[in-house]
Amino acid sequence: MDKESVLKQLNQQLIASCQPVENGPMDTPDVISRMAQACRDGGAAAVRIQGVNNVAEVAKVLDIPITGIVKRDLPDTDVRITPFVEDVYALAKAGAKIIAYDATHRVRPVATAELVAAIHASGCIAMADCATLEDGIAAAEMGVELIGTTLSGYTDGPVPKEPDFQLIRELSARGYKVVAEGRFNQPDLAGQAISAGAYCVTVGSAITRVEHICQWFCDAMGEATPSKETTIA
Repeated sequence: MDKESVLKQLNQQLIASCQPVENGPMDTPDVISRMAQACRDGGAAAVRIQGVNNVAEVAKVLDIPITGIVKRDLPDTDVRITPFVEDVYALAKAGAKIIAYDATHRVRPVATAELVAAIHASGCIAMADCATLEDGIAAAEMGVELIGTTLSGYTDGPVPKEPDFQLIRELSARGYKVVAEGRFNQPDLAGQAISAGAYCVTVGSAITRVEHICQWFCDAMGEATPSKETTIA
């Protein structure tokens, strides 16, 4: 599938981020592969997968595009998403059609221009995981095809509850293909993202992180006041 076909397939569609809780019971290539297949069967047009081995496993069984990333915890930088050129080439070889990278203006081991060049040299579509409008503009000027709101709210201060609809509107107003990502944990929020100008929407925790979903329910129940009729004396 060529780049234009991949991009066309994403238009106003869902990307399911199949990233289980790290080191949790579902964080294995086999489970991630099955999770990705289930997301496809549910209507996802693409999946987002972390880790070269996981990408390779999913690519064996999936016929929809894979957005690949590598997450690393590095000293002296807060950049985690696909920080090295070697990561780019490994993801492309494993079967990723889209490669996402941290596009924020933070101290990093490799310049974003080098990462974008490597992604394109690999024949893949580049996706910029941005935190701000400035991040998105800089990425677009480098020729990045997909501009994500992935890191908005995660680089400075408390994390907001709501998605960053304002950033979606600002980026889409410039004609960018915007991937709405970050805190889209309810179907109506994903719909609002499309209405705000998003090209497509990535949803992760609300679909694929069972521990988080269970915790949301447990927290809500814990905060509720039991009725007198159901309280045991």
